[in-house]
Amino acid sequence: MKVLAIALVAIATIASANAFAQTKTRAEVYQELIQAQKDGRDFVTDTSYPDVNPIFAHQLEQQQARLAQRQSNNAVASTTPASASEAN
Repeated sequence: MKVLAIALVAIATIASANAFAQTKTRAEVYQELIQAQKDGRDFVTDTSYPDVNPIFAHQLEQQQARLAQRQSNNAVASTTPASASEAN
């Protein structure tokens, strides 16, 4: 009986050590937070998971529209100098 108890304690100790082995740096967590904000995942609450909370749906749509506008502006800006230099 004692051998079984010792074996269970040993297995539990090894399992808990593996659980704490997965650590992230502060920078990795910060980047994940930024990505979640860009994706709109910060608008998901405990009561609405996995969907966006209806209270935040309009804000998410606005945020995604602004992001799409910035990306299209950046794409236009990156192609404009190249085409202008080819015209000369």
